[in-house]
Amino acid sequence: MNNSITSDANAPVPGHKSEFKKKCHSAWIKTKAFFHGNPPAIIGVSLITVILLGALFAPVLSTHNPEKRVARPHEAPSAEHVLGSTRNGRDVYSQVLHGARKSLTVALFAGIIAMTIAIAVGVTSGYLGGKIDEWMNFITNVFLVFPQLPLLIVLAAFLGQVGSTVITVLLGVTSWPWGARVIRSQTMAIRNKEFIISAEVMGESKIRIILVEILPNLISIVFGGFLGTVIYAMGAEAGLGILGLGDATEVSWGSMLYWAQVSSSLYTGAWWEMLVPAIALALTGGALALINMSIDQVSNPKLKTGPHMKLWKKMNRETMKRRGLL
Repeated sequence: MNNSITSDANAPVPGHKSEFKKKCHSAWIKTKAFFHGNPPAIIGVSLITVILLGALFAPVLSTHNPEKRVARPHEAPSAEHVLGSTRNGRDVYSQVLHGARKSLTVALFAGIIAMTIAIAVGVTSGYLGGKIDEWMNFITNVFLVFPQLPLLIVLAAFLGQVGSTVITVLLGVTSWPWGARVIRSQTMAIRNKEFIISAEVMGESKIRIILVEILPNLISIVFGGFLGTVIYAMGAEAGLGILGLGDATEVSWGSMLYWAQVSSSLYTGAWWEMLVPAIALALTGGALALINMSIDQVSNPKLKTGPHMKLWKKMNRETMKRRGLL
């Protein structure tokens, strides 16, 4: 008797697996619909996937130690050194793979820091309004007044040669104002909607309204702002590296450009030392921009065409049903 009770207790819940399969199937259909008729999404996701895999498996894919001399100075691309070598005899192919890890890490974490601040400031300011909105708007405008890149250069020069962690924090702390302004304006447009007023009348707390009712409606804007910040942070990190304000001993795309500039690689004919990290930056930035564009085509009703219009109408209808408006 006890054994039968135990076996019944451990038995899987009927319908649990089927419900999970339905959710997976629904997610797969939405993913297919997103990519269908959306060339920017296909190209952008394909490129960024290859770049991320190269950065993730850099120790496996690289042929040499990126920090050691393994060839003659400025050796042209060959079978042994696919992308040539630097003036210091380091393998460019291995450096660009390992440099992707550092540059992408700096850009991604800077984007996370910036968008976290932007969400906190923008949503709080737009929803609460009043004196809080005035003070937060004043702080945002103060940050917007200062030109960002010159401010970064001055801070980096004041701190001396800084590492990737300091550059990440500097980029994150100075890159949030534009995102905060966009999120604030969108929050102000949402806060007077019927479902927000209904939640307030029902006595929902402000924190819950912000987290459950407002933030889900800002996902596309937040993600678009995040990708834009990542692109900017990646370019700014490379710019600081070229100016010699980063840590030149770390292997990143910015430090690669710095050493290529110091060694006058373009003037000596070693074009690969400058061109390879520059192309890597351009491809990564272009891939992220294409993904951002594809998300905008799906989330922005003014840009919807073809299958995206049908998908948007279907998703909008489901959302309205969940809120009891249909």
